[in-house]
Amino acid sequence: MVDGAPDPAAVWDQLKKVYDPEIPVNIVDLGLVYSMDIEALPAPNPADAPAYKVGVAMTLTAPGCGMGPAIAEDAKTKILLVPGVASADVRITWEPAWNQSMISEEGKMKLGLI
Repeated sequence: MVDGAPDPAAVWDQLKKVYDPEIPVNIVDLGLVYSMDIEALPAPNPADAPAYKVGVAMTLTAPGCGMGPAIAEDAKTKILLVPGVASADVRITWEPAWNQSMISEEGKMKLGLI
């Protein structure tokens, strides 16, 4: 990684450790994570190493899911464990609406859908 930037694969690996407590498949394999981006933050002092922010847009399986804030906070906490990540923002969105076709093949196998 250039200038200590976080490894995107490491961020995805951390997101794969986040679960909806009611579903035995991680949020990545469920297709709940729509995007993940890493951006350099402006250094307060030019001599400082750059810091990086990870932004994630995700959804939930249902708009009424009461676990949304807890799942988003779990994702944020796990992203912050990745070397080089100074801050994380996990945003829940409802567009596009989630559906079962977004589940990965691995997720579908775990859920017995294939």
